[in-house]
Amino acid sequence: MAAVGVVVVVAYFSIPSADGKGGAHAVPYQVELASAKRAAPYPLLGPDRLPDGWKATSVSYSPNDKGHASWHLGINTASGQYAAIEQSNGKSADVVAQNVPGAQPDGTVTVAGQEWQRVQGDRYRGLVRPAGDTGTTVLTGTASYEELAQLAETLH
Repeated sequence: MAAVGVVVVVAYFSIPSADGKGGAHAVPYQVELASAKRAAPYPLLGPDRLPDGWKATSVSYSPNDKGHASWHLGINTASGQYAAIEQSNGKSADVVAQNVPGAQPDGTVTVAGQEWQRVQGDRYRGLVRPAGDTGTTVLTGTASYEELAQLAETLH
């Protein structure tokens, strides 16, 4: 029976997306973004619109019983790389470690007048900055630093 479940999962992910390009299916995120902005205990950021050729593939907002809340928006870039917006009001070091395992400082970059810390992890890289006084924003993934900066430009 387990083999049937694996086949069904593999078959689902093999179905071409609506745009005919295959891969992950796009998901709407604007309603979840608006709801999360109202609920978050920190200034939650998200894109009004993604760059051409980019598509949101996963979205979630999760408050927990410790008073922490996490926002996630997973994205496929036009080049086929993975990028994500991860925000939380947990400890900044924990938020970075969870989203960019093995993160090491890799300089800074200024995007739209805001300074972001660059970090390089074992598999992912990231751009990190505070979200107000109580949260942390991490843009992460296999996307290049340039693509992550492009994502940073869309945040409001």
